[in-house]
Amino acid sequence: MYCIDAGSIYCPCHLAETNNCVHCSQLSNNEFCQCKDWCGVCIYEKYLSNGATASKIRETYKCKLIEKESFEDNLYMFRIKVSQSLAKELKYPGSFIFLRTLDSLNYYDVPISVMESDIDSCIIKLLIKVTGIKTQKLSESAEGNDLLVRGPFSNGIMGLLNINKSKNGISIITAREIGIAPSIPVMKKLYSNGNKIISLIECKYNKDIYKDYFKKFNLEVIDCSILDHGNLTDDFKSKLSEILNKYKVNLLHCGGPDIMTYKIIKFIDKSINLSCCNNAKMTCGEGICGSCTKHYEENVVKRLCKVQIDPRDLFKDRRII
Repeated sequence: MYCIDAGSIYCPCHLAETNNCVHCSQLSNNEFCQCKDWCGVCIYEKYLSNGATASKIRETYKCKLIEKESFEDNLYMFRIKVSQSLAKELKYPGSFIFLRTLDSLNYYDVPISVMESDIDSCIIKLLIKVTGIKTQKLSESAEGNDLLVRGPFSNGIMGLLNINKSKNGISIITAREIGIAPSIPVMKKLYSNGNKIISLIECKYNKDIYKDYFKKFNLEVIDCSILDHGNLTDDFKSKLSEILNKYKVNLLHCGGPDIMTYKIIKFIDKSINLSCCNNAKMTCGEGICGSCTKHYEENVVKRLCKVQIDPRDLFKDRRII
């Protein structure tokens, strides 16, 4: 477990000011240094050098909605023009932003995973599913409108270390519905690492949204139903078992709801490395508001907008799945 922002320009953050730092023991009410994972700098020293105050926070940018495409089931594709520096920061697996319309209060900020970030054109691509008031407000935006983009944020995927170290092998992507979108950067990373990718996909939407990516990353796509009333289907378990028995898999990525990841963890061998979507509810993205916190045994509280954790540990001893 480590903090996704540790050692970055956003570190130390406001959690250090309240002795709730995720990474530094001395900034979390411990008297002595108990640093376990060196992040390249001493956060405590950096905090003191900064006058015992937090570093910079993420900025909010006014960005233009270049193109909006609508699909069935209240699904929209947004292409948004951003600065080149922001595009560079949002190209990695797990990247996301907070987005709202120009005339909305900050309460309308909604976290959206970045499906693709093109550094040359400085355009980010977002897939937005209307599920409530915030996303409904976004869906009413027209091409040419300005939107407010806050970011960059990086903790949209758990198990990033497992993704980065998976090279020149066989990787599996299991993804369902809107969970396919944040899995696209994972596919790109695995492909660039020389992996052959086999993907078990459940998609009721228009697959034209994804087909270019599947082709670009040379995916072997297997269509199947993954979940049925909160349980893995027999068809999915059969196909997944066949792949796992045939190949030595270096990573299995889960792009879907928590119940899907949890059931897959219970189904597969403990030796297989995992990554998954971070489905924690987020409001501020900075660990302050508490909406992303999860409670574990022994009164352990983890701020999932900040904490980067292995998927098995994410669900281990959690009070609420």
